[in-house]
Amino acid sequence: MIHASNTNGHVPPLGTLTPGARAAFARLGTRRTFAAGDVLINEGDHAHELLVIHEGMVKVTARLDGDRASLLDIKIAGDVVGEIATIDHGPRSATVTACGDVVATVVPRHELWPFLHSDPEALALLMKVFCSRLRRSDRWRLEFAGYPVLVRLARVLVELAMSYGRREWNAVRIDVNLSQSEFAALTGSTTHTVHKMLAQLRRDGLINTGERQTYVRDLPRLCQVARLSMPAF
Repeated sequence: MIHASNTNGHVPPLGTLTPGARAAFARLGTRRTFAAGDVLINEGDHAHELLVIHEGMVKVTARLDGDRASLLDIKIAGDVVGEIATIDHGPRSATVTACGDVVATVVPRHELWPFLHSDPEALALLMKVFCSRLRRSDRWRLEFAGYPVLVRLARVLVELAMSYGRREWNAVRIDVNLSQSEFAALTGSTTHTVHKMLAQLRRDGLINTGERQTYVRDLPRLCQVARLSMPAF
C-alpha cells in the first residue's frame, strides 16, 4: 500500500502472502492501464471484479446526498478495491477513479473464488482486508460524533502522513494531493470550516500547504491535537 520510504513501513496487504501464494495470485486476471479521470469501478454497477492497484493512486467516492460525491478513501499501489461486491454479489457501493496514470489487475469473481477456496491463506487475507475496512469505518463514524472538526482533521492528517508520507528533511510530505473540499469530505465537515482549521494548523507551525501539497512539520504536536499517541517510526 505504501512507498518503501513511508514513515511507518506499512506492508501492502498482498505483501503478507507467502511467495508461492503471491505468485499464484499474480497469475489471475488481466492487467490494465488507466489514465487520470478514468473510472475503474462505478457506484451501483453489478460487476463483481476485484482490482489490485500496482501503480498510481485512486480515489473512492460515493454519492451520499443527491448528486454530491463525497470522498471516502484513497488507495495506492498494493491496495485492493472492490472486494465487497465479490463477497456479497451486491451492487458497487462506491466509485473508484484514477487520480493519475494507474496500472491495475482486474480479477473477475469466477477466477478469484476458485483460487481463494484452494488457498486458505489468501482467503483469510481477503477477510482481513474486509474486516479492517469495517473497523475503520466504525472508528470514523465514532470520531465524527465525538470530536470537533480540528481533532478530526488532525487525525486525517496523521493517518495520511503515516500511511502515504515521505520523509523530507525535517518534515513528512503527504504524497496525496487533496483539495480542501476533499479534506472536508474525509472529515465530515464543510470546505469553509476546513479552510479555517488548516489555517490554524499552519499558524501553529504544524503543517505547510500549497499547490495541493501538504507537509507535516511537527508530527508529535499534530498527534497531540489529534488526541493520539505518537506512532512509532
